[in-house]
Amino acid sequence: MVIFDLIIAFATVCVAIVLSMRSVAYFPLWRAVVTPLASIIGSGFLLLGPILNIGYGGYAPLIMLVLCFVAYLFGGAIRYNIASGEKAIQDGDFGPLAIRIETLSSWALAFAYIISVSYYLNLLGAFALSLTPFKSGFDAKLLTTAVFITIVLVGWSRGFKSLEKMEYVSVSLKLAIIAGLLVGLMAHFGHRALDDALIFNPEKVTGWSAVTLTFGLLITVQGFETSRYLGSEYDARTRIRSMRLAQWLSTAIYLVYILLISYVFRPDQMSPSETGIIDMMKIVAPILPFLLVAAALASQFSAAVADTSGSGGLFAELSRKRISERQAYLLLAVIGIALTWSADIYAIVSYASRGFAIYYGLQAGLSTVIAAKQQAGWHRVGFYGLLAALAAVIAVFGQSVE
Repeated sequence: MVIFDLIIAFATVCVAIVLSMRSVAYFPLWRAVVTPLASIIGSGFLLLGPILNIGYGGYAPLIMLVLCFVAYLFGGAIRYNIASGEKAIQDGDFGPLAIRIETLSSWALAFAYIISVSYYLNLLGAFALSLTPFKSGFDAKLLTTAVFITIVLVGWSRGFKSLEKMEYVSVSLKLAIIAGLLVGLMAHFGHRALDDALIFNPEKVTGWSAVTLTFGLLITVQGFETSRYLGSEYDARTRIRSMRLAQWLSTAIYLVYILLISYVFRPDQMSPSETGIIDMMKIVAPILPFLLVAAALASQFSAAVADTSGSGGLFAELSRKRISERQAYLLLAVIGIALTWSADIYAIVSYASRGFAIYYGLQAGLSTVIAAKQQAGWHRVGFYGLLAALAAVIAVFGQSVE
């Protein structure tokens, strides 16, 4: 175990050093990739391992592949809209229907951000107390509520500019810890394979229940859409490339991660709680739970700040300043705290998945209108139309983990 700890620590430090190098940190394409990549593999990385393994057993990697593939299809619709030109959409080049859909999707995203912030901060509360004596659900909700209030007060008084400077540091820390985690899991998997002790667990959910549970997990691979809203920093071509690269990298990371944990843990070694991954990683190496908690605190707080800021800006812009950013922060906190005390983390995950499914569906609908206006061919128009219909099905039938 000590050797595993040293290997994991060494890998984590090496990746952290590489990511902190000026030539890497300020490389334009990497900077553009970091934002969507961090969003995609943030919270999902903490939740997906136990959920997929308990629910789908040895078929967990296949479900992970399906989730990433569906997310990539939705990403393709958003990339098509970026390439078509956001200004052209707003200027009415694709007709009034495109403008209405774009405005409606922005409202949908603003409300989806509200739910996602609740999701991030509830995870933060659970992980922050997971290695302490105060790890009850009630204590976690109290901490989550306190962080909500803190974020709103900061946004109300001074704005988030000072906190947003922490983004690259927190992202680098999270990616370095994930690298260390994967190295540790590779060593553990190899050790189990040499001992001929790999396991193929049976699935617990089947049929339509398995499909609707997958729908409810869409939020765990969400985040790629952030590339679209970096127009003030990067041109359309860079944003398209950054989103595509972020989705490829996150898919590779997720598939390797799920593959490495799907065949080494027995059902009695897995917990359905939101911090179940910590109990699993204790078996691999003692250092991993502490690294995971550090990653959770850094990533969830920075993600919550980013989405709070984004939501406030969207509400102010869409309401033409009738709703100020400060009022939007207060609205977010009220809804988020209400969700915290009325629903468990998995219900919030399901709500957030539905919210983003609505947004992705509207973006696919926008792609359908643009493709029709551009006379891009019936196959492209039909494809985006079917994608919009799939998002509607996900929004209606997505279920939370029981």
